[in-house]
Amino acid sequence: MTVFLIVGAAGVLLLLVALVVGDVLDGALEGLSAGFFSTEALAGFLGALGFGGAIALETTGSTSLAVVIGLVLGVLLGALAARASRFLHGDGEGDTVRTADMVEKIGSVVSAIPEDGFGVVSISVGGHLTRLNARSSAAVPAGTQVSVTQVISPTAVQVEPLFLP
Repeated sequence: MTVFLIVGAAGVLLLLVALVVGDVLDGALEGLSAGFFSTEALAGFLGALGFGGAIALETTGSTSLAVVIGLVLGVLLGALAARASRFLHGDGEGDTVRTADMVEKIGSVVSAIPEDGFGVVSISVGGHLTRLNARSSAAVPAGTQVSVTQVISPTAVQVEPLFLP
């Protein structure tokens, strides 16, 4: 039983180190299984293996059954911790707002758009407020709500005024 408790304590200690110092082992585990492993997953696996195995050993009295139960619990909790870690850390794809994401979004004109020139519009996408140069097929005064119809360049869009009843 002592071995199980030591393994469980190592899992808790690893989790505490990860919380205080940061993702210590993630660089070492980076090449394994496309990012499935993380410090949190390893800590969850070790904690569940150790403490689950100790409880199973105390309950059943069988070391082999305790090892199997500890491994099953470790894998389940490790997988759950890995999934939670990936969800919380994110993949970084949704963090950057691109001009292409602006199409069909509603914004407002900050600086009037002349008939043959550019003005400025403000558009909120994913919580990010972005100001872009904009042109329209007709003159649009400041304060008018517009919809982005096309991306002209990374810093400019084509807009049309909204006509809401």
